Amino acid sequence: MTLRALVADDEPLARETVRLLLDGVDDVDLTWEAADGRQAVDAIRGFRPDLVFLDVQMPHLDGFGVVEAVGPEAMPATVFVTAFDDHALRAFDAAAVDYLVKPYDDARFARALDRARSLCGRPDLAASLRGLLDERDRPEPADRLLVRSGTRLVVVQTAAVDWAEAAGDYVALHVGPQTHLLRETLSGLEERLDGRHFVRIHRSAIVQVDRVRDVKLTAAGDAKVRLRDGTEVRASRRYWKDLEARLGGAV
Repeated sequence: MTLRALVADDEPLARETVRLLLDGVDDVDLTWEAADGRQAVDAIRGFRPDLVFLDVQMPHLDGFGVVEAVGPEAMPATVFVTAFDDHALRAFDAAAVDYLVKPYDDARFARALDRARSLCGRPDLAASLRGLLDERDRPEPADRLLVRSGTRLVVVQTAAVDWAEAAGDYVALHVGPQTHLLRETLSGLEERLDGRHFVRIHRSAIVQVDRVRDVKLTAAGDAKVRLRDGTEVRASRRYWKDLEARLGGAV
């Protein structure tokens, strides 16, 4: 089956690059091109391509605006293309959406294309794009938290937090051998943390991804996440997909 593709980018050279890279690909036909966001919306609605290479920074309507205008449910498999934009990259990573950063090489393009092929027709594609729009609207993540310790206020760097758990009206921040109480809900803390580095694994627990040593699946369908210091934190089925994506894919 040949996939019909659209490239949307305001830079002619960028469109030409995609065209040349797809020239030797037998199962992908670059059928349409768009030079701005409005043209991209019209092409997606009118022609319904199977795949789109979508630049983030475009005049009239950016790549996020294209997704919003078309609607996540109506979008084809999408590879976002962007110049370096830290906020956009954070949103892509947190939503587990693939992207290319200009300039990219042939190998990176090929990997993105392979992943896009696997996404064609998948029912969870819309959920990923909805998650991307949510992440785009998030404020910049906090890099420090202020907690009370007796009569003192202590600054805790978020990078130092191993995991966090709900504790009544507070959140317990586990930082090495220390535990700090933060007067906030776990959902509120989740909104403030960087989704590239932290993931919620249970209604009462968030872990820093880099602290995860391994995951043990249970007969009940849940899992136990073991951190580097040996701490085990329960992960529920509800949050399993998010954890799986942050750890790098299917387990």
